[in-house]
Amino acid sequence: MEWVQVYDPLGWPLISALVAALPIVLLLGLLVCGWSAPRAAGVGLASALAVAVYFFGMPASAALAAAGYGACFGLLPIGWIVLAAVFLFHLTVRAGQFEVLKRSVTAISPDRRMQALLIAFSFGAFLEGAAGFGTPVAISAALMIGIGFSPLYAAGLALLANTAPVAFGALGTPIITLAKVSGMDEMALSQMAGRQLPLFSLLIPAWLVAIMSGWKGVKGCWPAILVCGGSYSSIQYVTANFHGPTLVDVFGGVGSLVATAAFLRVWQPKELWRFPDEPEPKSEANLPPLRARGVAYAWMPWVFLSVMVFFWGWPSLKTTLEGGTPEQPNCLSGISKLSFDVPWLNQRVFRTAPVVPVPSGSDRAAKPEEAKYHLSWLSTTGTGIFLAAVLSAFWLRIGWWPFWQEFARTLFRVRWALLTIACMLALAFATRYSGADATLGIAFTKTGWFYPFFAPLLGWLGVALTGSDTSCNALFGSLQRITAEQLGLNPVLIVASNSTGGVMGKMIDAQSIVVAAVATGQTGSEGQILRFVFGHSLVLASMVGLLTWVG
Repeated sequence: MEWVQVYDPLGWPLISALVAALPIVLLLGLLVCGWSAPRAAGVGLASALAVAVYFFGMPASAALAAAGYGACFGLLPIGWIVLAAVFLFHLTVRAGQFEVLKRSVTAISPDRRMQALLIAFSFGAFLEGAAGFGTPVAISAALMIGIGFSPLYAAGLALLANTAPVAFGALGTPIITLAKVSGMDEMALSQMAGRQLPLFSLLIPAWLVAIMSGWKGVKGCWPAILVCGGSYSSIQYVTANFHGPTLVDVFGGVGSLVATAAFLRVWQPKELWRFPDEPEPKSEANLPPLRARGVAYAWMPWVFLSVMVFFWGWPSLKTTLEGGTPEQPNCLSGISKLSFDVPWLNQRVFRTAPVVPVPSGSDRAAKPEEAKYHLSWLSTTGTGIFLAAVLSAFWLRIGWWPFWQEFARTLFRVRWALLTIACMLALAFATRYSGADATLGIAFTKTGWFYPFFAPLLGWLGVALTGSDTSCNALFGSLQRITAEQLGLNPVLIVASNSTGGVMGKMIDAQSIVVAAVATGQTGSEGQILRFVFGHSLVLASMVGLLTWVG
């Protein structure tokens, strides 16, 4: 049965928007109130299905199919990335090499502020550019807790740092998707995003340090903050404006990491800063001196990770791993990528105006919503990370039996987190296919001349709902262009702001919160992490809104 979405099912836009927002408000509210993530996700999913069926009129079979589709997407690729990343971390700990890695980071700088800049911001930006989809949060948070950060700060700082790079994450996928959906020039959108985000790339490192140590702490290490944020934002600006969106974060992350580490060889803060309740660092007088060969040996698993993540994100390799193109299939065709039409959903749901352009004389969208689940088990980033773990096991001389023992332990540790991620994505997909997300988006378009302020907040909301800047751009890209043209605004500015504002919602989406909780061993404390980052997310999104409005 075909079904056309209705964006004002109650005949009163404000009430319809409030009902559409109920599942996500309920989910986040329960997390803040201290409910465990699995319970909160279950209640949120149930409410999303109820809203879809009873208020928006979606057929129950289609609503359940959308939820199942989302759950599968939550487990692969996202859950698989989390599992593989946490597994690699525990594998290095088991081998005893993480202590050497920890000492090598401390050798660069024992100051926690400098360590956060290097790992959360610079290395996290590289991982975002190479892979995206939760990889930088999982890896950065695990590394920080491994070197001695408190679990809450490791999770919160990793989430906060994973903002400005997100628009160009996964080799530019969000901007590329936004261009396709909105019908606008990819380079023009890349340039606009590359003019807005460098301001925040310069600000975020100082923001991280201020959260840790206050503005006094910022004053004590501003040269390093300037080198870290300045190198990244400069590369981000130049690459986005003169090359395109694909390698912005890869170049920026590597450049910032090298520049900051080199600068710290010749400059260190006058006062060493560590967390107030943190014990004094152990004396290394009785420890064997660090040797270059030993440090390189300990870092090799993370080198394997970086190389695998980068190459697994490369479009041509991804196409090869998925069996080639229909015109030129290879030996993996039909094996490494399996596609399934989602029953009762694929080609059954139609979006309509004003979310998408509608042909003259038609009462529905030109094209029905596609719902095909692609089981790309080989090309997904999680498989690349798992292969990095296999290489690490050989490198660290870990036998096959201990290897699989540790994998089983890791799977047991993250079992509830995987269930939670599946429920979160099921909620997001049910919201999307029911049209409730579009109802919320249309509510923002009613703000008239002040719409440029709310356009980035629409992106922020979209990422908070879907957990992905790419998905948010696919969701609202066309709506942003239509609204901009109706209001006589610059469509490039407004459409690009959907992505630049959306990045600030990445730190509060339920999927990222769960990933951070798993990586730092805080399963059950998702509400505390959400409270830690929510205010920062809202303030930063509002700043993007003000920048867009002034523009």
